Amino acid sequence: MEVINIPGTDDTPNVILDKGNNKFEISGRSLPEDVNMFYEPILNWIDGYAEDPNAKTEFVFNLEYFNTASSKIILDILLKFEEIAENDNDVVIKWHYHAEEEDMLEAGEEYADIVEIPFEYISYTD
Repeated sequence: MEVINIPGTDDTPNVILDKGNNKFEISGRSLPEDVNMFYEPILNWIDGYAEDPNAKTEFVFNLEYFNTASSKIILDILLKFEEIAENDNDVVIKWHYHAEEEDMLEAGEEYADIVEIPFEYISYTD
């Protein structure tokens, strides 16, 4: 499966989707001008991955900030991983947040209330 490796910018997150190395991560800031255009290849990749997922998938979200449009896409991503988990696959979301940014922790907790996937919350400081 092709690897997606998108370097982050001031407005778009760093994205690594690498099935072979079992590395799945979205990090940085997500406020792309056209959220659908930016995330379309990522959503398509996850659809392909869902057809033959790894035995265990740990998806890392390490976002400093995301806008409202991105929040909808993040939910879409989580719902896709919920489907993978429902097919008897091991899926864990690792939600990183800055210790002083309670909003990001709360956002992760809100997503965890919506989807049936285990979340691990990982606090960090500078």
